[in-house]
Amino acid sequence: MRSILRTYTAVIKKCPDTGLFVGYIPGLSGAHSQGETRDELDHNLKEVVELILEDGV
Repeated sequence: MRSILRTYTAVIKKCPDTGLFVGYIPGLSGAHSQGETRDELDHNLKEVVELILEDGV
């Protein structure tokens, strides 16, 4: 079985009210998350994308 490398672009902003980083992947329904740091947000978004792709979206 071959592995497929996919690249996605995330839109990321820092919420002025909460101080959290929030992000989403345009065009990939349900791919959004948040984190206290950019590293945490990046990790969370990667997990969300993996789960969405596992479900066959």
